Amino acid sequence: MEKQTILFNLDDTLAYCNRYFNQIIGMYTDQMSTWFPSLTKQEIRQKQLEMDIQAINVHGLDSNRFPESFVRAYNYFCDVTEKDGKKDERDYVRELGYKVFQIPVEPIPYMNETLQALKDAGHELYLHTGGDEANQFRKIAQLELTTFFEHRVFISEHKDTTALSDILKTIDANPEITWMVGNSIRTDIVPALEMKINAIHIPAEMEWKYNEVDINIEPERAYYQVDSLQEVPDVIHQHIEEEKDDYQTSFYEHHQDHHLH
Repeated sequence: MEKQTILFNLDDTLAYCNRYFNQIIGMYTDQMSTWFPSLTKQEIRQKQLEMDIQAINVHGLDSNRFPESFVRAYNYFCDVTEKDGKKDERDYVRELGYKVFQIPVEPIPYMNETLQALKDAGHELYLHTGGDEANQFRKIAQLELTTFFEHRVFISEHKDTTALSDILKTIDANPEITWMVGNSIRTDIVPALEMKINAIHIPAEMEWKYNEVDINIEPERAYYQVDSLQEVPDVIHQHIEEEKDDYQTSFYEHHQDHHLH
C-alpha cells in the first residue's frame, strides 16, 4: 500500500476541547449575571465571543487571549451599565479563564485505535495544531501522542493556509498522497483545499463559531466528510485502492489503444 502523509488536527479532532471552554464560559456567564442583573446570559456570552474572535485576528490562538476576552467583556459591560469596575472582579474572571487550560483532556473515542491502524499500515503521521506551545504540549503529554507523532509536531498560533504551506514545504510533501484531517472548516479544511491536498472533515460534537465558514473552493483532490474518527483509516485505504484501480484501468486502456493503432 502506498505510504501516505497524514496531518491531524488536535483540538476537537483527536481530543475534546470545546466542551471545556463551554463549561468555563457557563461559569463566567453565571457569575457575570449576578454582577450585572440587567443583562441576559445570552448577551454576556455573545459579547465574550465577539471579544474573543476579534482578538484572534491580532494575537492568533495564543492562550492568553481567552481569559482576556473575559476581562474585556467585563470592562465593556461596566462601561455600558455605568458600574464601577473592581480589580478583584477582573482578577476573578481572568483566573477563571485560565482554568480551562488546567482541565485534563480526554481523547475522542477511537483516537488510539485510529492512529495505531494508520501507523501499522506504514503511513507517516504529523500533528498540525493551533494554539500556543505550552498548552498544546501539555495535551500531547497527557494523551501520550508522541507514540504516534514522535517529533513530527507543528503548533501554529495563526493556523491558516500560510502555516500549512510552510509545513508542506518543510516536510517536502507530495500533495497527491498528503491528507489533512480535522474538524475546523476554517483552519483545517479550507487551507487543505487551497494547498490542493486531500482532506477529511470530521464535524465536532459542538463547533466554535470561529470555525464555521463557507467553503468557496472546488476540491482538486479527495475530499470526504465522515461522522467519526474511526472511519478515517478505511476512507484513506479505500481511496488508495480506487486510485490504484483507476491507474491500472487507464494504463490498460492506453496500451489497448496503442495496439489498435
